[in-house]
Amino acid sequence: MSAFTGTGRLARLALRRDRIKLGIWVLGTPLLGVGLAGSVSDFYPDEPSRVRYAETAATSVVARAFNGPIVGADLGAVVVAETYITLAVLAALVSTFAVVRHTRQNEETGRAELLGAAVVGRYALLTAALLVVVGANVASGVLLGLAFAATGLPLAGSLAAAGAVAGVGVAFTAVAAVTAQLSVTSRGANALAAATVGVAFLLRAAGDVLGERVGLRVESAWPSWLSPLGWGNQVRAFGGERWWVLALPVALLVAGTALAFTLASRRDVGAGLLAARRGPARAAAGLLSPTGLLWRLHRGALLGWAVAVVILGFSMGVAADEVNDMIVENAAAAEAIAALGGGTDLVDAFLAAMLGLFALTLGAYVVQALLRTRADESDGILEAVLATAVSRHRWLLTQISGAVLGAVALMLLAGVSTGLGYGLVAGDALGHALELGGAAVLRLPALLVVAGVVTALFGLAPRWSVALSWAVLMVFLLLGQLGAVLDLPQAVLNLSPYTHVPSVPAVDPAVLPLVLLTGVGAVLLAAGLAGFRHRDVPS
Repeated sequence: MSAFTGTGRLARLALRRDRIKLGIWVLGTPLLGVGLAGSVSDFYPDEPSRVRYAETAATSVVARAFNGPIVGADLGAVVVAETYITLAVLAALVSTFAVVRHTRQNEETGRAELLGAAVVGRYALLTAALLVVVGANVASGVLLGLAFAATGLPLAGSLAAAGAVAGVGVAFTAVAAVTAQLSVTSRGANALAAATVGVAFLLRAAGDVLGERVGLRVESAWPSWLSPLGWGNQVRAFGGERWWVLALPVALLVAGTALAFTLASRRDVGAGLLAARRGPARAAAGLLSPTGLLWRLHRGALLGWAVAVVILGFSMGVAADEVNDMIVENAAAAEAIAALGGGTDLVDAFLAAMLGLFALTLGAYVVQALLRTRADESDGILEAVLATAVSRHRWLLTQISGAVLGAVALMLLAGVSTGLGYGLVAGDALGHALELGGAAVLRLPALLVVAGVVTALFGLAPRWSVALSWAVLMVFLLLGQLGAVLDLPQAVLNLSPYTHVPSVPAVDPAVLPLVLLTGVGAVLLAAGLAGFRHRDVPS
């Protein structure tokens, strides 16, 4: 028996387990790419508008940091500048989560030890995970390239852009293979991989900010070449493609796989090379209550979200002062921003759109926090908790309160940091911080509806709660980001709670929609509590 015996069967098992998630990933990436490309085409329909965009993108520090280097004024170059980072970061995160799920999580739950008792080689589990995730990246990349070409973009540039995105996913597949050997828990492995994505983003941003402008092109500085996210930019899709750069992610995959195999051979199954930190001899008194335990479990994730929100909010606030320059004489872009943010003042509309984007993104935090309830139930933790004096209602209400209060704190941080960023450039930082902090709070009823949906699914349909919760959030995200731009019927847009939130500061606040959203959220939460009370645990 070799070290790779059973790899094929384990790969088929992974495909069977993740057939829905992989299907959404492989098909959703090109659909998202086409939607984003279509909206960019509407924003910049002619060459003069694209030339003005390229000039601004080449000179703006904020645009370089968040969109990467521009390679020209062609439509394809503008599409890549507006879509690459979003698609690449998604590919990186989805790839790392998938690898960890099929390696470290299997060891953490004991499945790997059970499989290892059969005729399975030592490296089979890791190899199967790598084959599945790399294959999914290649498939989504091919479909993305064809989707770009179907919109009328040149085929060579479309394939190069798609290859850049898929290359990022492949590179971080190797990163996750290594982090899965280091940490003893899947949470730790995911955290290490996510931190690597963050470092890669910062290196790329530094390289692009320090880069040199050559006409309408930006030549990135050396830090970008240290980042897998930067490699995708260096492919230069639609700007004189450099196909050889796509070999870098493949080289990292080979090196990372070899390192992961070496590390796997030096540890026991279920163990990690980074020793688990020993806790104090006595637990804190706060851990005796569900609230204290909830805070202990969620504080790390909340801190990470808070740091990301503050950095992005401040950057978006600074960028708001450049909105008028970026879309001068571009009626289509101005109309699109007005549609997303509401109102006629473009700066206020941009700020409102950014707050709306934060609310959409923080919906993922709410879903993530509340779905821990299902994980605790599946892992048997909930049964042990309910065997004590803690009632079902108290436990679930604590989980809901923690998720909602975390969302309140993060939305406040988003509004205040955005206001500070804009105020430092435009003046009156304190006034803008207070104004946008208040505007951010008005988005909370929509997040309450998201919390209600997740709770209702957990209480009434626990087996489907994870998949349906993320699916509902994705629908809200697509409607919120693309619905207004694509002129979808109002009846469709009304399905999203975010549609009914007033776009303050672009428009005056309206009380009735906020009250109705709060009521809907409360009803959904009550339904979830009632369902949880009357069903079996586990279920």
